[in-house]
Amino acid sequence: MDFFSINPLNNKKNKSFKFHTEDQIRKKIQLSLKSQEEWKATSLSKRVLYLRMLSVTLDKNKIKYAKMMALEMGKPIEQGLEEIEKCIWLCNFYFENALSFLKHKKVNFDNNRSIVTFQPLGLILGIMPWNFPFWQVFRFSIPVLLSGNTVLLKHSLFVPSCASLIEKIFSKLDTPKNIYQNIRLSNEDTNDLIKNPFVSAVSFTGSSKGGMSVAQTAGSALKKVLLELGGNDPYLVFSDARLDNAVQSCIEGRLLNAGQSCISAKRIIVVDEIYEQFVEKIIRKLEQKTLGDPTVGVDIGPLVSAEARDNVENQVQISIKAGAKLLMGGFITTPNSAFYPITVLSEVRPGMIAFDEEIFGPVFSLVRAKSEEEAIKLANLSKYGLGAAIFTENIEKAEEIANQKLNVGMCYINESVKSDPRLPFGGIKHSGFGRELSINGILEFVNVKTTVTNKC
Repeated sequence: MDFFSINPLNNKKNKSFKFHTEDQIRKKIQLSLKSQEEWKATSLSKRVLYLRMLSVTLDKNKIKYAKMMALEMGKPIEQGLEEIEKCIWLCNFYFENALSFLKHKKVNFDNNRSIVTFQPLGLILGIMPWNFPFWQVFRFSIPVLLSGNTVLLKHSLFVPSCASLIEKIFSKLDTPKNIYQNIRLSNEDTNDLIKNPFVSAVSFTGSSKGGMSVAQTAGSALKKVLLELGGNDPYLVFSDARLDNAVQSCIEGRLLNAGQSCISAKRIIVVDEIYEQFVEKIIRKLEQKTLGDPTVGVDIGPLVSAEARDNVENQVQISIKAGAKLLMGGFITTPNSAFYPITVLSEVRPGMIAFDEEIFGPVFSLVRAKSEEEAIKLANLSKYGLGAAIFTENIEKAEEIANQKLNVGMCYINESVKSDPRLPFGGIKHSGFGRELSINGILEFVNVKTTVTNKC
């Protein structure tokens, strides 16, 4: 059965692809298991050495990779180049730190000698989304491979060409063949792969609904699963904030990838004292942004598909009917492409989709709070718990709020929420569980084994 890569700029087909058959998938699993035995027996220092060429290949071909992202999911070229640079940063971070992260730990007590070691689990299935087609894959696969596992990657059907390019990058490494393999599989057939007895664990990045399905399937087979799901990140702007910085950070945090990011600034909660001033400033800034062909240098490209655009349009219109005020955008003007205009909704309140749900597009939901205390309550009034940001000149107060009062996995003060290879990444509640990046990411898919020797 064929499926197509679609260019969201004009809804034209880029290329056709075929799903892998059951026999092909079975063979891929067998090859992966065979290579994992050799890869597991390879010393960690050699694994690092073998994988170092990834950074060279990424850097050498970054323009080609950025163009493919633009063609398949609408990411502006400059943002695509930044994504590849970030993948290089991640690779180099783990190459420099993997030996210390996975070093055997000695714990001596009484007459016992104890050693804690970190061993690979086996074959790890990664189910990755389209919105950061290279970054999400490298964020998952590099620590998994360095710890001695092998990877099967089921990428989004929106970015099959990107998936093929990534597989080609890994295939050229001087490692055991097939430590990384790409699988083209329908979403409906993925559950059978999760339940396959040779798949040891699963990492899923995507919607909360999808994560629930993956977790249920993996749980029924008692398999480890990591979930990085949706977000409805609150950005709290207090009266003593540097307003221009807060406005710019909210714009950066919302418009990256046309708002198609789990850590995007989804709810901007501004205290009443400066609300009108904030609204005026952000509108003025947003009117300067450019929207157009992602291959020629613009701020925003199209959304990933016409269906995604229509879904955002529906969420916006329902919110307006519920009482949100439309200040900018809000209507589709290019029906033959997947563009959605920068949209600003003010007076957003709990009970509206613009407050309660995740809008995956360039929509600013502005929420008025009577006080800082109400802003904190509104921020926590969500089923999600991924990231948050606070804008204030009182750093001590902000750190107390971040550490003690906001129910999220990450909080940034006076800047937008970001992912950083050096820091744990992940959320709570409907935003998932488990952590990627830093030492936490490389320890997610290992067997932490304790060996105790009585020296008597």
